[in-house]
Amino acid sequence: MKKRKYQNVAANHFRDYSSIYLFVVVLFLMGVIFGAVIVNSLSFSQKEDLFYYLSQFFGQAATGEVIAAKDLFIQSFFHNSKFIGLIWILGISIIGLPVILILLFIKGITVGFTVGFLVNQMGWNGFLLSFVSILPQNLVIIPVYIIMSALSVIFSLKMIRNQFMKKMTQPVLPQFFRYLFSFVIAVLFIATAAGIESFISPALLKAVILSSS
Repeated sequence: MKKRKYQNVAANHFRDYSSIYLFVVVLFLMGVIFGAVIVNSLSFSQKEDLFYYLSQFFGQAATGEVIAAKDLFIQSFFHNSKFIGLIWILGISIIGLPVILILLFIKGITVGFTVGFLVNQMGWNGFLLSFVSILPQNLVIIPVYIIMSALSVIFSLKMIRNQFMKKMTQPVLPQFFRYLFSFVIAVLFIATAAGIESFISPALLKAVILSSS
């Protein structure tokens, strides 16, 4: 019964705020497309410099000289947690709404640029490398970013409505604790993604590099 209750609450939430979730998803996808387009605007020398550093990294990955899995886990976890934490804090502040959207758009640009550059420079091998080194952890990270951004936008809009319109249908404190709980859940998923990035992706990356060399 309790499980079905939570499912109904989640379903009602996504239905009530479907337009916000749709907007956030489209914004992120626009960032991905924009990031991929930026690759084509780079000069030949810029591409050569980036590809040189990329080749150095892949060479180290093939010989097992990359950062230790434990250190990579800590680095990935704190990097993504700080990003999610910043989005969460911006959701509390009234002026943080546009910054949330900008940060999500920038994240989309980063993903689009990385995958676009690999494919542009290495073709099919670049697609395989991005598939094993970027996709696994981002299957968790990207949904977390999108959902957390949407929740932050929703909470920020509620704060704005409460501040300027003096219209609040529900008490603020219970909503704040639900918002805080969503951040805790997001951090748990970030930890899972960090585990994938530090223990699974490097092994897949090394296998693909060695098989293509």
